[in-house]
Amino acid sequence: MSTPVTAALEGMSRLAGGSFLMGSEDFYPEERPVRRVAVEGFWIDTHPVTVAQFRRFVKATGYVTVAERPLDRREYPDADAAALVPGSLVFQPSRGPVDLRDFHNWWAYVPGATWQRPEGPASDTYTRARHPVTQVAYEDAEAYAAWTGKGLPTEAEWEYAARGGLEGAIFAWGDEFAPDGRMMANTWQGEFPWRNLMSDGYAGTSPAGAFAPNGYGLFDMTGNVWEWTRDEGRPDRAARPCCVPTEPGAHIPRRVIKGGSHLCAPNYCLRYRPAARQFEAVDTSTTHIGFRCVVRRA
Repeated sequence: MSTPVTAALEGMSRLAGGSFLMGSEDFYPEERPVRRVAVEGFWIDTHPVTVAQFRRFVKATGYVTVAERPLDRREYPDADAAALVPGSLVFQPSRGPVDLRDFHNWWAYVPGATWQRPEGPASDTYTRARHPVTQVAYEDAEAYAAWTGKGLPTEAEWEYAARGGLEGAIFAWGDEFAPDGRMMANTWQGEFPWRNLMSDGYAGTSPAGAFAPNGYGLFDMTGNVWEWTRDEGRPDRAARPCCVPTEPGAHIPRRVIKGGSHLCAPNYCLRYRPAARQFEAVDTSTTHIGFRCVVRRA
C-alpha cells in the first residue's frame, strides 16, 4: 500500500545532489556568466505535467486558472476596456517573413483561450491528454504543485536535471543538434514564424515522452514547452526576447522559464538548450509554456 509520500513520487526520478557548470558564454547575454553551482538531491517529474494530470486537479478542486478569470482594470490601466475579457495568448503563424523585432506579428490575445481550449473556443484537448498542459500562468502551476504535495523547481535544479550529467554540453543530449539525422526534441525547423518544415513530426506540442530521454531518464527537458521555475527574473536590456511575449509592464513580477519550446527556431530563438532562460510575467499564459514539479524530501 502506497503512503502519501510514495504516491507523490510516482512518475518522478530521484537525482542525487551535486555541482555543475550553469549557464553558457556562447549564445545569449542572459545566460552569462558560466558559474559552478551546487544543488541538493531532489525528485523531479519525468515529463511535463500533462493535460490529463491538470484535468484531474481541476476536477478535484474546482480550480479556475488565471486565463479563465475576469481581468482587473487596475492591473491594465492602458488597455481597451472591451479587451479586458478572459483569455490568453495564442501563437498564429504569419503568412510570410515578418519583422522579428515585433512579437505582435505572431502572438494574438484570444478571448476564451484556456488550458482546455488552448487555441481559443473552437479548439479542444480531447486528443491531447498526454500533451503538456499549456495556457497556465505561474499561479496555476504553483496551485497544481501544492495540490500534489510538490513544488516548482529552482532554475538551478531545473538546469541540473536538464543537462542529464553532460557537463557543458550544448543540448540536453550532447553537442550535435540531430545526431545521425535523428530529431531529439520538438522544436521549429524552417523560417520562424511562417514556415515550419516539421522535420520532427509536430507543428505544435507533442505527447510527453515522444522523444528520447536525457541521461537522467527525463523527457522533454528542452523543446515542446517552456517550463516555469520559481526563481524571480528581471528582463535584461541586453537580452533580446525571443518567441516569448514580454510586453506587460514592469510592475508585474516575472519568473524564469527554461527549456525553449516547439516555437524555438535557429533563425530567431535557439533556446532549446539547458542553459537557455527567459523572464516571463507571472500573469502570462500561452500556447507554449507549461511546467513540471519537484520534491525536496524522501
